[in-house]
Amino acid sequence: LQTRMQSLQPDPKAQYRSVYEALKKIVLTEGFWRPLRGINVTMLGAGPAHAMYFACYEKMKKSLSDTIQHGGNSHLANGIAGSVATLLHDAVMNPAEVVKQRMQMFNSPYKSVLACIRTVQKTEGFGAFYRSYTTQLTMNVPFQAIHFITYEFMQEQINPHREYNPRSHIVSGAIAGAVAAAATTPLDVCKTLLNTQENMALSSVNISGHLSGMVNAFKTVYQLGGISGYFRGVQARVIYQMPSTAIAWSVYEFFKYFLTKHKLEKRTSL
Repeated sequence: LQTRMQSLQPDPKAQYRSVYEALKKIVLTEGFWRPLRGINVTMLGAGPAHAMYFACYEKMKKSLSDTIQHGGNSHLANGIAGSVATLLHDAVMNPAEVVKQRMQMFNSPYKSVLACIRTVQKTEGFGAFYRSYTTQLTMNVPFQAIHFITYEFMQEQINPHREYNPRSHIVSGAIAGAVAAAATTPLDVCKTLLNTQENMALSSVNISGHLSGMVNAFKTVYQLGGISGYFRGVQARVIYQMPSTAIAWSVYEFFKYFLTKHKLEKRTSL
């Protein structure tokens, strides 16, 4: 939905006024499974990407917190740790995102994930999978910095003793995702344009060939939609991120608690 709603010059059959209307129209005209097209490639990359992401975050958070604010919780440390973890995460997820977005575009010519990978590789080269990597980092570094700082801040407010509390992790994760998503929507719109290379949109502003680079994408979005163009799909983005970050944090905190408890029980039994 987010990819479709961020399309700057959509086909008349793919123009939507709201998230609900978009979902209803896609399901009725293109089938029940259409909104989930390309999700398998995302799921394939998500496991290893998130494992590296949380492992790196946890390690860096502890090291930096001890250096910056000995024995305390440093928001600066949380922000830096989240930003560095993003570098590893996005290296895995960027190609998956490119494939997913191309498959979800209206009238997408790709029949399957493999067909999409082969066609993009053949016609645009390997670089196409990383064309938006620097843009992704430009977006995700502030996103993750805001995300982690907000999550840790919310935990301080509603779970000051930092005990395992599923409700507090879900609430903190959802709020952190919503705040970070809303703040970084303009960058996400630019990333979508770089990933999808909308022909109609680019030709209307006399761009031939492929659009590349964050600065060019930023200018093109403004030419096509003005200031409001930067906030296309903000509602869909927030709705998508809230459950995503809530689930990610609750699952992470559960396994962290489970593994820590198991480790302590092992030690005391020796």
